[in-house]
Amino acid sequence: MKPSRPLYEREPELAAAAQALDALCGGQAAGGLLVFSGEAGIGKTALLGEIQAMAADRCTIWSARGGETVTSVPFHVVRQLLQPALVRFPADEIRALFGDWFDIAAPALGLADPSGPQPDPQGVRDGLDHVVSRLASGLSHRPLLLIVDDAHWADGESLAWLAGFTARLSELPVLVVQAHRPQELADRNADWAIARAPENSTAGHPALTRVALRALTPEATAELVRAGLGDHADDPFCREVWAVTGGNPYEAVELVAKAQDRELAPVEESAGLLRELGASARGSGLVARLERLGTNANRFAWAAAVLGTEISQELAATLAGMSSAEAADCTARLRDARIVSGFDPLEFVHPLIATAVYRSIPPATRTAMHGRAAWAITQAGLGAAAASRHLLEVHPDDDQELVAQLREAARQHLAVGAPEAARRCLERALDEPPRPDERAELLYELGCATLLSSPATTVQHLRAALDTPGLDETLRVDATFRLASALSHNNQLKDAALSLAAEASRTAPGPGLMRLQAAHFLWEGMQATEDDGPARSARLARNADHLKGRDNAERALLTLRAFDAMLRGENAQLVVDFCERALVDGRPARGLGWTDSEWGFELPTMAGITYAFTDQLDRAEALFGEAVRAFEISGWSGAHLAFAHTLLGLVHRRRGRLAEAEGFLREGLRLADRAGSGLPVHWDATCLLVDTLLARGRTAEARLVADRYAFGPPYPSAMVLPDAPCVRGRLLLAEGRTAEAVAELESAGAALEPRGRFNGVWAPWAGDLARALADTEPVRAAQLATRARVHAERFGTDTAIGEALRCMALFVPEEEATHLLAESVRHLEASSSAYEHALARFDHGVAIRSRQELARAEKLATACGAEGLATRAQQVRASIRSSE
Repeated sequence: MKPSRPLYEREPELAAAAQALDALCGGQAAGGLLVFSGEAGIGKTALLGEIQAMAADRCTIWSARGGETVTSVPFHVVRQLLQPALVRFPADEIRALFGDWFDIAAPALGLADPSGPQPDPQGVRDGLDHVVSRLASGLSHRPLLLIVDDAHWADGESLAWLAGFTARLSELPVLVVQAHRPQELADRNADWAIARAPENSTAGHPALTRVALRALTPEATAELVRAGLGDHADDPFCREVWAVTGGNPYEAVELVAKAQDRELAPVEESAGLLRELGASARGSGLVARLERLGTNANRFAWAAAVLGTEISQELAATLAGMSSAEAADCTARLRDARIVSGFDPLEFVHPLIATAVYRSIPPATRTAMHGRAAWAITQAGLGAAAASRHLLEVHPDDDQELVAQLREAARQHLAVGAPEAARRCLERALDEPPRPDERAELLYELGCATLLSSPATTVQHLRAALDTPGLDETLRVDATFRLASALSHNNQLKDAALSLAAEASRTAPGPGLMRLQAAHFLWEGMQATEDDGPARSARLARNADHLKGRDNAERALLTLRAFDAMLRGENAQLVVDFCERALVDGRPARGLGWTDSEWGFELPTMAGITYAFTDQLDRAEALFGEAVRAFEISGWSGAHLAFAHTLLGLVHRRRGRLAEAEGFLREGLRLADRAGSGLPVHWDATCLLVDTLLARGRTAEARLVADRYAFGPPYPSAMVLPDAPCVRGRLLLAEGRTAEAVAELESAGAALEPRGRFNGVWAPWAGDLARALADTEPVRAAQLATRARVHAERFGTDTAIGEALRCMALFVPEEEATHLLAESVRHLEASSSAYEHALARFDHGVAIRSRQELARAEKLATACGAEGLATRAQQVRASIRSSE
């Protein structure tokens, strides 16, 4: 990458690079991002070469380059960056370097064969982050400089990794220098997320410098001409070079070289010949120049263009159909003509040349050469995935062997966390086309390929698979189950339930039917609204109550029954018994685990949530902790891991560990933000975080979170954890917007009561509405509190009863209120709900004017992280002391 000529008018760019290198190599070792953009030939590569030379004695340098013909090769740029640094380690040290990320990220770099479940692309990116961070931390004496040229041609997987990694540079002693053509990057719709980052370093953001390279001025072009042709080059000649090339450095250098080859005198009389010479340096002129080198050299250049980058001379000779000696002769001629450089591997001197040569190949010949390249790569034992970029270029021809190769390539891409590459292979296989009896199965594979990354795409392909004859019953059941899951994650729960019901109606009795029925109960019950919830609950009870949990279908129904009974506020002991029958020694059975694809992660999630709302918090925490470990081990670092952190936030919120809850919930949102926007997990994490911040007394912060994530109507079609209108109503009450809060809480009750959902811990609308109406409609408020108490006592947990009694105390005579509050304290002290215990202590202390009780409340609130409640307890205690 080192330049072979001086740089002209690049002093500001080099100054920016020098500043970034000084920051990297200084005492603080500050990382950052330096982005150069400009049109083809503007001098980006030469500039990066000069930066590399500037850093050679101070930094560890890893470099990579995108290529126009290899954009479909997953992790191509990442492998260029990391493989040279990793191959020097023995196998055991590489495994130690990756740690728990080895099975997830090493296959993406070609360092290990894939094993285990299909990794989430975000998990692979996190594993790569881990490895680079580990390596960078060991290079303090020579900090790490990453150089990425032609980033507009980087593969999508590498671009996605770079986008996430560069966002973390404020934490790492790493400088990333990147160059791209802006229009090409925009055309690919692959702009980096960091392009939206601030221009300078702020908290949590890396230092970012963007520089757009400009064309050379006439004065700089004259310097370049005289450096190549001599000081006697006159001004009109130099001016014409600038006019012909537009100040493009590459074209100016090539034009000067052509003038030198033609022994053109650099004077005004020769200036008229420059336009013809300039045309020969690009486009059709370059092609004509190549043809003049002879048929063999032309064919060899075509073969090299098909191969793209890091061109093997032997493989190019095979594609061109010539001997090694002939290939060596062609290489020498192409090198002398400044078309290629290097020996083995070869590279084109400039991407513009590679593009021109590739596009000059007759289409039929180009297709045939790609087919031959795929054959040669397969014969060399490099695998279907390596050959797939060439297979994608072959014209459809009803070739069933090609269909099989593309399906195998898709499997290999999925195994390393590249679902987009798998999608391209399977879509191309459909175009071939496959045999009619294989089309439905191929569509099924295509739907499964995008399950973790694009629910909407998954829906489209799985519906097509189910509408196409040829799927056997086992695959139809699995396709329908996955379709329902994708629909649910795409906020289409009603469609999910309808799809399951339709398939169940045509499925014979057996395990497949039971799986469909269980999934139907799941997505019907998870809808935010349904036509006849009590009837569905009754059907579920008839199907599940007698089951022992002898197989996974029974365990699935028992889990659904437990969750539904919890929401309905049925006897908590009965609910816990359902959970116990659904699990094996307190854990999900084999096949029902967090990463098992047959049943999905929703069932263990529901078991854990049921435990959390039945005061079985140790069991809930154990399940959700296992979820985090399972997702991390499998590399499911996107929405799945975000949800696991959210669930742990729920446990800590229920325990009254509010600071810990806030930490987990904010991490859940951070992880969710990486995976997309408006995801189901965003609703759950936002709802719980708003509730937690309100408990901490931080209403303004709760409002900021609610506004940032658009927490409010219209709500999603799926239930939110806990009930979203109830939490929003609580927020409105805390803000003093009582009328709006009353309307929101009344709406919540109107939606929940007809469904028979009376769990006041999950959905505390009745208690909060009673408090809101206490002054204006005391009779109605007392009725609400009384009904809430009845439902709580039927449910039977200490948290539910304690909270109901605390509310009921507002609507009875003073002596009875004191008794109810004392009972509330007793129940909540016996529960795991420390924050609610602190509230009850506070209310009791106020009722009996006890400084001692208020001191206990203040101590409890402080331990919970409920600063607002602690302050109130302190103030009331002080007022009692002053009045005494």
